[in-house]
Amino acid sequence: MPKMTDVRSIAASLYFLPVQTRVPLKFGSETLTSITCARVCLRVEDAQGRSAEGWGETPLSVQWVWPGPLPYAERHTALQQFCLTLTTAWADFDHLGHPLEIGHAFQKQVLPDLLAEVDRERGSGAEPMPWLAALVCCSAFDIALHDAYGVLHGTPVYQTYSPDFMNRDLAHFLQPAAGAQVSFEDLYPRDFLSFPRSNRLPAWHLVGGLDLLDESELNGTEPDDGYPVTLSDWIARDGLKCLKIKLRGTDAAWDYARLVRVGEIALAGGADWLTADFNCTVTDPSYVNGILDRLVVERPRIFGMILYVEQPFPRDLEKHRIDAHSTSARKPLFMDESAHDWQMVRLGRELGWTGVALKTCKTQTGALLSLCWAKAHGMTLMVQDLTNPMLAQIPHVLLAAYAGTIMGVETNAMQFYPDASRAEEKVHPGLYRRKNGTLDLSTLGGPGFGYRLNEIERDLPAPAATREA
Repeated sequence: MPKMTDVRSIAASLYFLPVQTRVPLKFGSETLTSITCARVCLRVEDAQGRSAEGWGETPLSVQWVWPGPLPYAERHTALQQFCLTLTTAWADFDHLGHPLEIGHAFQKQVLPDLLAEVDRERGSGAEPMPWLAALVCCSAFDIALHDAYGVLHGTPVYQTYSPDFMNRDLAHFLQPAAGAQVSFEDLYPRDFLSFPRSNRLPAWHLVGGLDLLDESELNGTEPDDGYPVTLSDWIARDGLKCLKIKLRGTDAAWDYARLVRVGEIALAGGADWLTADFNCTVTDPSYVNGILDRLVVERPRIFGMILYVEQPFPRDLEKHRIDAHSTSARKPLFMDESAHDWQMVRLGRELGWTGVALKTCKTQTGALLSLCWAKAHGMTLMVQDLTNPMLAQIPHVLLAAYAGTIMGVETNAMQFYPDASRAEEKVHPGLYRRKNGTLDLSTLGGPGFGYRLNEIERDLPAPAATREA
């Protein structure tokens, strides 16, 4: 039976915010030097006619969501056009319920058809837009929906993932793995979340493939903007304890040397933990296994610092059903790009993956459902960054705070475009500047995601699209 707290979306506005990087960020074979953030305002209404606005934001990270040979401009334009289409679709989606129920229904009933229509319009010879790209575009709207619901009811959104607000338990959305002694009957997301949340999280720093490690690599072309340039300086300034290392996955000698060099710098600077991210480029587990086995013999201290290995194998698990048990026997193995939803997490578990890297850019709804499925089946969690600036940082770190991750949260927007978040940083300084290796979430409070938007002085451009139902 519907609840008095149920809402439906009635209007949406879309904004595009361009951001330039201070240093390049390498994604696989491509390099990111600028990005467009999609910011969404979504209005919801309940049965009594009360309404409220919520906000969501996601970087449209073209190189990450849609790698391939198509020109960047073509992919970038396609993502923006899809956001425009979603503005109308979300405003017109007449589905009453809790945000998790609405978001799930939209992803099942609307999003696949919209993506298929876009591909038809682009022509039979055009490369299809990936599902991951569609999810990232959709995520800004989905996040705004969750925020609006909390604002309408004057409640932090994580307090609403319970039977007091939801009409359906998790059994409506999730199915256990075959043979698992798991049931989702009478369980809700709150049963898998950590309360009270932690207000201080260990922060993971990204060591990109183009990042400078120490002063010996300086060549005089580096930015002189008051921010650190080398890894050594970042560790010293921010007190970093956790480093995520981007690797090639196609050059074992380079990858091994990179791990060793970063490990040495970490040890010298007092950092404790490393992860190895192979960027979906490995097709044979022996590649990763060989590097790990060499480390354990030659550099056992650095091997011990590796907390987990992230997504070495191709992102399409259904096409590339690689048995990953031998790798996860050496180190915990986390899905990232492959973890589109809980069904892909289930397949990954069958293939030997042991952990899931959640991202709000795959929608708040999808992240929560994947979280619940993974935890119910004994998988470990992490929350990974999409280099989230501005408002995008806030739902991202809140997910980590409530998820109960293996170790804090990845957060790297302050490395690549720190000035983009100056307006938000004035209100939430602990979220946009890492101190003693941590983020401080204590300024987040109030309904929804606790943005405190009325205190953030940011001038938005004219909306790229507005729609009222």
